[in-house]
Amino acid sequence: MYGNAWRKVLRRRFMVRKTCLFVILISTLLISGWLTAAAPAAEPVALGPHGGCDDRFRDLRLTDPPLQGYDVQELQKRLQELQYDPGVTDGFFGPATAKAVAKFQADNNLPPTGVVDAQTWEALGEDTYRPSSTAANNIPDGPRRIVIDIDRHTLTLYVNDEAVKEYPVCVGTPETPTPVGEWLIVHKSMNWGDGFGTRWLGLNVPWGIYGVHGTNKPWSIGRAESHGCVRMHNHDVEELYPLVSHGVPVRITGEPSLPPGVPNRILQKGSTGPDVVQVQFGLRAQGTYWGAADGRYGAVTEAAVKYWQNLSGLEPTGKLSRQEKKKLMEAALVSRSDENPAPPGGR
Repeated sequence: MYGNAWRKVLRRRFMVRKTCLFVILISTLLISGWLTAAAPAAEPVALGPHGGCDDRFRDLRLTDPPLQGYDVQELQKRLQELQYDPGVTDGFFGPATAKAVAKFQADNNLPPTGVVDAQTWEALGEDTYRPSSTAANNIPDGPRRIVIDIDRHTLTLYVNDEAVKEYPVCVGTPETPTPVGEWLIVHKSMNWGDGFGTRWLGLNVPWGIYGVHGTNKPWSIGRAESHGCVRMHNHDVEELYPLVSHGVPVRITGEPSLPPGVPNRILQKGSTGPDVVQVQFGLRAQGTYWGAADGRYGAVTEAAVKYWQNLSGLEPTGKLSRQEKKKLMEAALVSRSDENPAPPGGR
């Protein structure tokens, strides 16, 4: 009997403590002004060559030293698919690649120069268009949002929380991942650059230039081959472009991943990066964070970290050490497992 009574006392004390911490969190949010506007992060994390989309267009040709890059590697893979041997697909434009380009050009009534210009890129992408799954007719009025599924390689437009359009897309590679998180469209442009196709929808990712755009490499649609941006067929992005405006939410789903070379660092107010997105999702799973997973370690994230640290018996500094981040991620994984238990009889 006394044991049950004592457990009730402890439970009551815990709830009082949790309520006090919740009041502190809300007070912090009010003081920081989050309820009116989220403050931008101070400094972006240095991601080196992985810091954003790089679908620039350039002529590819034999040079000394040879041109190199992921665009060369994409070319080599495409030539292989079309049964033209470019040699090793190593991202270096060497004699074997130039020879394969010249052969492709000759077979497609182009001057066999061995130089990959705009006309050659276009020819490489012929007959690769795959229409979207639904027509764009009769799109209703109402709030709009976009969901990009990295695993399925799809972009879905929602109106009034109902899916009205779905398009196939190309997403980033494991080395240059598309940024998982919750973003907004902050920039729209037509014909932003040759490699970006005919339309550009820029996102407010704080550590690089990322967006949704068309492409001169339509064969990549449905794959993970971009430098982080989301590629669409030009026809599809032209259809989507007038259907969305500045401020439309864009949620990119998947497991937030860190590009190779991103340091395991201490996180604090002012930090930005995909590791901050990981923390925000972790805090949300622990029930201490209600803001956007936008990669910005601002006042809201700092307050949520303090809240979690208090609940976890840690010093509420608002900073996350490497060890604390690991503990948070492990706790979040357990929380998600509890929310989605294995079916009976499963292993």
